[in-house]
Amino acid sequence: MEALYALCVGVLTTCGIFLTLRGRTFPVVMGITLLSYAVNLFLFSSGRLVLNGAAILGVSNHYADPLPQALVLTAIVIGFAMTAFVVILAMRARADLGNDHVDGRPPIDSGRNEHRKDRP
Repeated sequence: MEALYALCVGVLTTCGIFLTLRGRTFPVVMGITLLSYAVNLFLFSSGRLVLNGAAILGVSNHYADPLPQALVLTAIVIGFAMTAFVVILAMRARADLGNDHVDGRPPIDSGRNEHRKDRP
């Protein structure tokens, strides 16, 4: 169970970093979102996952730590607000610059159309 959980966190982190390094704004936003999901899962796992554990003392012999759950809930709310802000910022940049590249300039096409130089 722990290995599967760690694998999921690793896959989300890897995909998030890959998408964050892209040149367009939408994959960057998706990458940041995946990274926030990975951090949420990591924070949740830091509370030692316990099945049938009570968060109230005196109810059960096994207790769950409520602090990671509160941290994850707070991180979800902050992540949603951050994602909404970045989407609005990307829409504004697209409207002002006319493209959706991260640095505001389309990439230089180096060498792809060299064989077409002699054509009009």
